[in-house]
Amino acid sequence: MTTLAGTGVLLRFALRRDRLMIPVWVAVSALMVLSMPGTLKSLYATRAERADLLAQLETNSSFRSLIGPLFGDSLGALTAWRVGVFVGALAATTALLVVVRHTREEEETGRQELVSAGMVGRRAALTSALLASGVASGALGLLVAGGLAGQGVSGALAFGLGLAGVGAVFATLAAVVVQLTESARLARGLTASVLGLAYVLRAAGDAATHDGSSVLTWVSPLGWLENLRPFAGERWWVLGLFAGAAAVQGVLAYVLAGRRDVGMSFLPARPGPAVGKLGTAGALAWRLQRGGVFGWGLGFLLAGVVFGGLTDGVADLVGDNERTREIFERMGGQSGLTDAFLASMIGIMGLVAALYVVSSVLRLHAEETSGRAEPVLASAVGRVRWAAGHLLIAFGGAVFIMLLAGVGFAVGYGQRPGAILAACLVQVVGVWVIGGVAVLLAGAVPRFAMASWGVAGAALLVGWVGPALDVPQLVLDLSPFGHLPKLPGGSMTWGPVGLLLLLAGVLVAGGLLGLRRRDLST
Repeated sequence: MTTLAGTGVLLRFALRRDRLMIPVWVAVSALMVLSMPGTLKSLYATRAERADLLAQLETNSSFRSLIGPLFGDSLGALTAWRVGVFVGALAATTALLVVVRHTREEEETGRQELVSAGMVGRRAALTSALLASGVASGALGLLVAGGLAGQGVSGALAFGLGLAGVGAVFATLAAVVVQLTESARLARGLTASVLGLAYVLRAAGDAATHDGSSVLTWVSPLGWLENLRPFAGERWWVLGLFAGAAAVQGVLAYVLAGRRDVGMSFLPARPGPAVGKLGTAGALAWRLQRGGVFGWGLGFLLAGVVFGGLTDGVADLVGDNERTREIFERMGGQSGLTDAFLASMIGIMGLVAALYVVSSVLRLHAEETSGRAEPVLASAVGRVRWAAGHLLIAFGGAVFIMLLAGVGFAVGYGQRPGAILAACLVQVVGVWVIGGVAVLLAGAVPRFAMASWGVAGAALLVGWVGPALDVPQLVLDLSPFGHLPKLPGGSMTWGPVGLLLLLAGVLVAGGLLGLRRRDLST
């Protein structure tokens, strides 16, 4: 039997399990890219306006650190600049989640041991996980290349290959990390930390130079994506960096996979204390989720500082462009450009916080499906009390990270901290509604629990892209965030906030009721 025996069967199984997650995230990422040319054409209709933007970015280090440098004044170049870094990060996140899910998570739950008892090769699981990740990255690359071909075939192909390359780099990185750790949670956290470091290095490098030539930019895969320069004199040789990094990491992952037993790792977890110190289900939930809460909190604090620091320069960047001003005002309210910018950026932070609450709620689902919840519930712990521990962290953690975002905005902007903190707290209401949907799905219909990611992704897509595309208000109102007051600057309306809080409560109650009445998933 070869070491790859059974790869095809495992690949089909992996794609079947991810039949919701992969299409949703690929679609959200692709729509973010493909919606940009039309939006940018309305914002910068003439080449002179685009050339003026290019000149402004050369002197505005804050916006370069956030989005990256702009290398050309065509619509294709503006599209690659506007969404390249963010969609690249989404492609990397999707890739690492897929690989960890079908390797270390399978071993951690014991399913891989059962599979390996059959006619399955030692490296089949790793190969199928990498191939499933490749399907996701390749589909995104094809959609982007095909959708942007009208802006220039060469640039569209380069951009699509670059996004797929970012996914390949982080997929193989995750493949290495899962060999080193015993926990899927730790593997995801470490790989995501490298992604965060890559963004920080790119941001620091782009702030220092306007042409992407900084050493810090070149050590980041996200920096390679921008230095590929789609639609601006493509540097095809940069694709070799993606291929080389993916190949080296892939070979290392295969070597390590062949030298360890199933379920083991090269960095074994430290043994716990001889006598347990966790006396409640809530304490156990906190122990399991505290790393994620602090990681998200730190990220929101730093993002708030960056966005707050950009506020004073937004008027210079927008200039006399009325269309850009209208988009900010549509996202943030009709209260002046500065307040509109603050409200829109805080709104984006709220949309991203919805991803946190979904991941935290689904930890409850993961504990159930992995079998770890059953021993806890076999003791004097009821299902609702067990779930309440995780939900308190999910919903309370949303408040915590949004407060840290507000502190970051106040520090970066240096003015009106009270109004900014209030604006951040209002976003929590929308986050809780998304979390309520995740609780309902995980509690009442667990087989569709992963669809929660689709709900959060749809809210992110509507909230970020919708105002730029000038979509009807009816579409914007499909998201709970579309009903929130536009703060700071706007007036506080308690009616919609109260109704959304009631909706969140009903959703959570429905999920807990479903959890009490059904059998546990195994």
